[in-house]
Amino acid sequence: MTPVELSRTVLHAVRRAVDAGELSVAVPERAVVAPPGPGGCGDYATNVALQLARPAGQPPRRVAEVLRPYLVGVDGIADVVLTGPGFLNISLHGGVSGGLVAEILRRGTRYGYLDGPEGPEGPERPDGPEGPAGPDGRIVQLHSPHELRAVVVAEAAGRVLRSQGALVRVTAEGFDPVWTTVLGVRVDAAGPAPAELPVNVRPVPAPGDPLTLGRDAGRWALLRPAAHDLPRTGDEHLVQREGNPLFRVRYAHARARAAGRNAAELGFGAAPGPLTGTEHELLAALADHPRVLAAAAAHRAPDRLARHLVTVADAALPFLPTVLPRGGEKPSAAHRARLALAEAVGTVLAGGLSLLGIDAPDHL
Repeated sequence: MTPVELSRTVLHAVRRAVDAGELSVAVPERAVVAPPGPGGCGDYATNVALQLARPAGQPPRRVAEVLRPYLVGVDGIADVVLTGPGFLNISLHGGVSGGLVAEILRRGTRYGYLDGPEGPEGPERPDGPEGPAGPDGRIVQLHSPHELRAVVVAEAAGRVLRSQGALVRVTAEGFDPVWTTVLGVRVDAAGPAPAELPVNVRPVPAPGDPLTLGRDAGRWALLRPAAHDLPRTGDEHLVQREGNPLFRVRYAHARARAAGRNAAELGFGAAPGPLTGTEHELLAALADHPRVLAAAAAHRAPDRLARHLVTVADAALPFLPTVLPRGGEKPSAAHRARLALAEAVGTVLAGGLSLLGIDAPDHL
């Protein structure tokens, strides 16, 4: 299917949705299809849902959800994945998995980082055309009070902002050296700031003493809740069971890495390729990772990244036991494709945890 044919197919999907009464819009004369921008996946992407959202009186993502079923069943289209505010990412001949997984493995833990300017068809930046660094490359100043959670949130927000190309300076009204010793947190400067530099990172302070949790659990306890939520700093973050979200994220990472080691012992390696289609939820979560990073940077909210990692882990844990051959089964192309997806899961989880300042152990 050529881009011209695909554009006609998209318009036909709009017409079918209108005829079915699911959309009330005039069918446009043209639907732009182009290679996916940063945060996209598959072979082509279209912004037709964003184009139709206002006349339809619905959010762009809802319009995209309406259109997706009319595209999935068309000959030549294997899958359609929604990303960002409502982009339809279309895969031809072999499924969305190969291209997305190959892109993650190519980028490594920098998958989702913004290494260049957005193209005209790329995902919208939540904070406007200037991007997270502000116009003219101005430095983003994150300034926090002399309070542990505020400092940890500011430092993690700075890490996420830098992943999106921002220039960042993190400062605090005061700083205790033990915060570095236990939690590994650092700032660029500490002490009274000029009056023109307001405190702009002020989450709800943590009760109790998060330092007793150690580096990884302590940082997670402070970063996962939204800034307006009261964090819990009890021992529940140390429990090695599935009820602990941090454990699930790190366990999924360790299982993904173990799959690679075990496959090597069986004599086969990863090769991105078509999958069965049952991994749609996991693929969608991985495809959404760049958008989550951009939103976390725009809103100075590392909690968005932490909760997204839980989403990826929860989608991955049922899949990971299916990666390796069972019994006398010989490794096949399907096993190599599943192994590549497992490696992509480990890559995304490791990269996300690193931005939060949390270790991603290969053994757990």
